[in-house]
Amino acid sequence: MKILLYSPAFLPSVGGLELGVASLARELGSLGHAVVVMTETPGSWHEPLPFAVIRRPSRRSSLAWMRWCEVFFQANVSLRGLWPLLLVPRPWAVSHHSWYCQVNGRIALRDRLKRGLLRLACCSVAVSEAMARELATTWPRHRPQVIPNSYRSETFRLLPEVAREKELIFVGRLVSDKGADFLLEALALLAEEGLRPRLTIVGEGPEKAPLEAQVSRLGLISQLTFIGLVTGSALARELNAHHILVVPSRYAEPFGVVALEGIACGCAVVGSKGGGLPEAIGPCGLLFENSDVAGLAACLRRLLSSPEEVARLLERSAEHLARHQPDKVAAAYVRALGPCLRPQEGLS
Repeated sequence: MKILLYSPAFLPSVGGLELGVASLARELGSLGHAVVVMTETPGSWHEPLPFAVIRRPSRRSSLAWMRWCEVFFQANVSLRGLWPLLLVPRPWAVSHHSWYCQVNGRIALRDRLKRGLLRLACCSVAVSEAMARELATTWPRHRPQVIPNSYRSETFRLLPEVAREKELIFVGRLVSDKGADFLLEALALLAEEGLRPRLTIVGEGPEKAPLEAQVSRLGLISQLTFIGLVTGSALARELNAHHILVVPSRYAEPFGVVALEGIACGCAVVGSKGGGLPEAIGPCGLLFENSDVAGLAACLRRLLSSPEEVARLLERSAEHLARHQPDKVAAAYVRALGPCLRPQEGLS
């Protein structure tokens, strides 16, 4: 199968979508399929990639690669990237990694158009049941199938040589949606009870200075360590040094690959209930209602006071992680894309 995989964002930009697309392209290639990634992201990655990457393609280049492919596969619906299909019809497949959001309770016109086009896709894949349910509200007969995200299992794994001596770790962009400030409020509640676990904050973002000020205001300086942006094997070592990964997102995460990475490195996960994050956590953690500070504090209290509970939560980690291995996820996509090679109506 010749697959043109269009992702508006790609490496060297680093995020869940970018890393996920790279992993999927690599695994599809290893299964014998020809994959070309097309993106609007400039630059280059620091290591060789086993597939071609077409960056900021010209119109001529876009049309040439559309003629080459057998399936045009978008990671998230991109209206900007769809135009070549009008001139070179091909089966159109799409995977959904982000919400087509609502603004003030209403779906924006641009996102309404994206949703409307989904009935023309030969294959529609959501990364979580939560996202599939939400998308099905537009076209119930075109409910996306669910293929969960994979994680980089070659990087995120148990490292027996790393001593697990620290309590809590947060990994994410330092923006309000990710809820690091909310986590600090929960730590302040625990401090009132005399419980003062150490927290490592991994990440950078515009909220760093306000967070540092909040740490000082709440009297948590002795408990907090900001270590900036850490990725890859260095992040795996950090996770292996901690017992509990906290994912306190205020908003409903579409999925939450960071939870898989933490579990693979031996962390139990405490996360918010909204969206697809509970599916990423599976049986390996505790959940609380989004923005419920007391609920988060209660989950942390429970695990910090009972190491046995942490071990119990991780008993099924291997079973949970097995579904998210890159090769299994890629094989699921191949099965989903197969029908696209048959004659289709609509855009194809």
